[in-house]
Amino acid sequence: MKSPLTILAGQTALTRLRDTGWHGSLFDTVVGASGGPKWLILSELDQVLAQTLLAQVHSPLTLLGSSIGTWRHACLSLPDPVAAIKRLQHAYLYQRYRNARPSPREVSEVAEAMLNDALGDRGPALLAAHPHFRNAVVTARARGIARGQRTAPLVAGMGLALLANAMHRKGLEQFFQRVVFCHPDLHTIPFAEGFDTQTVPLSSTNVVPALKASGAIPMLMQCEPEISGAPPGPYWDGGIIDYHFSLAEPDEGGLILYPHFRDRLTPGWFDKSLRWRAHQPPRSDRLILMCPSDEFLASLPFGKIPDRGDFRALSPEHRIAYWEVCVRESKRLAEYFHELVRGDDPLRGVTPLS
Repeated sequence: MKSPLTILAGQTALTRLRDTGWHGSLFDTVVGASGGPKWLILSELDQVLAQTLLAQVHSPLTLLGSSIGTWRHACLSLPDPVAAIKRLQHAYLYQRYRNARPSPREVSEVAEAMLNDALGDRGPALLAAHPHFRNAVVTARARGIARGQRTAPLVAGMGLALLANAMHRKGLEQFFQRVVFCHPDLHTIPFAEGFDTQTVPLSSTNVVPALKASGAIPMLMQCEPEISGAPPGPYWDGGIIDYHFSLAEPDEGGLILYPHFRDRLTPGWFDKSLRWRAHQPPRSDRLILMCPSDEFLASLPFGKIPDRGDFRALSPEHRIAYWEVCVRESKRLAEYFHELVRGDDPLRGVTPLS
């Protein structure tokens, strides 16, 4: 079988890898995408990243994410990141609900419990004051008609936002503002053009609400109506604006590390159904994108990684069993990467970005 892990690198990244090998000092940005349960396929890889590249970082590193990407980054920023990732992995695998169609309130309550399990009592304060890791938690603050928080007004607002976005991505700016809750020492947010981007300092009191907001999918979860230190909400899933991030930025600075679910990028949540905007190939000379290979995906049950549709398609018992298999199989991604960063050929299996 071929490599379980696809690694794509821009020209600048290839040159620096060839010259210095894999080392945490190469990177100034880590990106984490939205994707809900998809993250489970990266949970074992995240643990190896924490023990290798990220353990070598002693200078400022921006951890930019939306939705589940911010949850992963929060765990990676704790003193024992491997233990934190394992706690989140366990809580996410075994989440349960009263019935097959839980209310937004119940889903939000379960989400908050998962975060509290993963971060612990001291986690929020430690994350907000980390000496090197500068988290940037992307949220979407609703504007105008999109400010409806439930039922008909919410559906109407989201429907109009979808139509405006289909005509032009800038049309989404009429409905949502990008608000980034970030480490107090982080003053520039990468890949944040447009959307009247505003930053709010992270603190021990707003870390969990910001992380919840960044993953608050409309109709599925409750929004965060207010967050300490920020303008009035409501705040929704950061993936509405930055689902996979566009990565459009001048090719200057350190490298960009992007552990992802696939080798294509979809800028915003509403772009998923737009053939002309979804599944764009990544383009950045500084980018290293890592994702499961097609061969690896084909070897999984159902030929895919976990996704939110599994809650509807499978019973809780079958969903958990399927996700457990995927997590076990994902150790192959982690093992391959560990061998690569410890090996003699830093470009083994690395493919240039076209």
